[in-house]
Amino acid sequence: MQNTVYIMGIFSRSALNKKPNDSTRLIITTFLGIVFGFLIGVSFPSLSVSKLNFASGLLPTIDLSYMGENKLGISTHSVSNSSSNSTTSSSAKLNDTSKIWIPSNPRGAERLPPGIIVAESDFNLRRLWGKPSEDLTNIPKYLVTFTVGYNQRHNIDACVKKFSANFTILLFHYDGRVSEWDQFEWSRQAIHVSARKQTKWWYAKRFLHPYIVASYDYIFIWDEDLGVEHFNAEEYIKLVKKHGLELSQPGLEPNKGLTWQMTKRRGDQEVHKTTTEKPGWCTDPHVPPCAAFVEIMAPVFSRDAWRCVWYMIQPAHEKIGVVDSQWIVHQRVPSLGNQVEQEHHFYYFISVSERCRKEWTMFQNRVASAENEYFKKLGTMRSNSTAH
Repeated sequence: MQNTVYIMGIFSRSALNKKPNDSTRLIITTFLGIVFGFLIGVSFPSLSVSKLNFASGLLPTIDLSYMGENKLGISTHSVSNSSSNSTTSSSAKLNDTSKIWIPSNPRGAERLPPGIIVAESDFNLRRLWGKPSEDLTNIPKYLVTFTVGYNQRHNIDACVKKFSANFTILLFHYDGRVSEWDQFEWSRQAIHVSARKQTKWWYAKRFLHPYIVASYDYIFIWDEDLGVEHFNAEEYIKLVKKHGLELSQPGLEPNKGLTWQMTKRRGDQEVHKTTTEKPGWCTDPHVPPCAAFVEIMAPVFSRDAWRCVWYMIQPAHEKIGVVDSQWIVHQRVPSLGNQVEQEHHFYYFISVSERCRKEWTMFQNRVASAENEYFKKLGTMRSNSTAH
């Protein structure tokens, strides 16, 4: 019992000896903090929330109740002196949400100030260091894309060398082999997108949105098996601008796998926009395949034309043509067919062609259905308007 009391006694004496000192320190520290805060307040009497760049003393807050309509609501609450008439007036204006509703902004950004909206982008590479304004020493004006497999690397190397520093190079890899392309110096500055066993239009729809390529005057969407010995990209651009072509392609060598007369190179002129096809092939000389027609192997779109084509709409036929004085050779290498699954490999050409026909039929059906639905609604609207 004595030992127990002794231990407790030692503990109690120790606690009593320390407690006054700790309490004193706490009281002094608190008092000094209060005095320091008071002095700061007295020293800066003119400091107010409005000096912190909050518009008229108002703090924006998110009103989540507005989210039901997929719109972002912003309400405002005054934090300045309520006795101020000017603040009250400003508060009333900003609390009127109709004053900050900008219907011309993109959907979802209606309540942002228009000056902050930047809907467009590009493929220009940026550094991870330094001043952002010094990132780009050269801003390309044109974009060229190739859908590629590694087996065609040497042909693509020859093609890329035909395009100057004015062109951004974008490669779509259908075989998944990307890192091996670093053997080419230009590849390290190119943009690489990899998704196995897809066509170039699959990539184009997903990665070439009009807002992404808006900074480029012209967009080349080319195959990997083109011979470019007689092609110069800068001269091609000059001719396209000279003749006002929105959608174009280089002329094709007549003796190398020619399918359509429209895309056949003519040696006596710079550009042609119409042709004469086999009897019975054209119901109208101003429609495909006698005019308004280029093939899908090497099309070149202006910015405006691509914006239309991305939504499956063709531009006017007067602005579609073939550039004869800058021409290419279609080598017809069935490299994409080699990506067909092994059990169908023997019939790869038939398999891929059949898939193309099926998708083309589906597209035609979609267009016909969309047109019928549009005219049906249009007729209903007219009927309703006549009834009223």
